[in-house]
Amino acid sequence: MATEGNFVQPAIPLFDGHYDHWSMLMENFLRSKEYWSLVETGYTLPESGAALPEVKQKKLDEMKLKDSKVKNYLFQAIDRPILETILHKSTSKQIWDSMKKKYEGNDRVKRSILQALRKEFETLEMKSGENVSDYFSRVMSVVNKMRVHGDK
Repeated sequence: MATEGNFVQPAIPLFDGHYDHWSMLMENFLRSKEYWSLVETGYTLPESGAALPEVKQKKLDEMKLKDSKVKNYLFQAIDRPILETILHKSTSKQIWDSMKKKYEGNDRVKRSILQALRKEFETLEMKSGENVSDYFSRVMSVVNKMRVHGDK
C-alpha cells in the first residue's frame, strides 16, 4: 500500500467476478476519494461547438479530470478481457453502469441464489469436532451473503 502523509492508501479493489462484493468495496473506495458522485450521477457534456463562459468551462474541465481519475481506478480494477468490452464507454458512469448490467444479474438469478442460501441456512448444523466459533463463522457467512442478495 502506498502512503500519503501519515495515511496508508488502500489498494484498489480488483474485480474477481463477484460483482456484489466488488461493487460495495469499489463504491466505498471511490467515496473515500470523493469521486462517487461522478459514478452515481455522471456529468453532461455541452453540445459540440457551444461556447461556455470561463467559469463553466473551468468546472467542466475539473469534472473531466475527476472522471479520468475514476476511469483510471476502474481500469486498474478490471482484467483485460473485461476491459476490452467496456473501452468504448466514455465516462466512468457509463463504465459502472455497463459492469452493473453485465455482472449484477437479474431478479430471477438473485431470487434463485437467495433461495439456495436460505436452504443452506436452514440446514446448517455443527460438525462433529467443530468449535462454536467456527460454526458461528459459517452461519454469519451465509447470513451476510443473504443480506448482500437483498434478504433482511
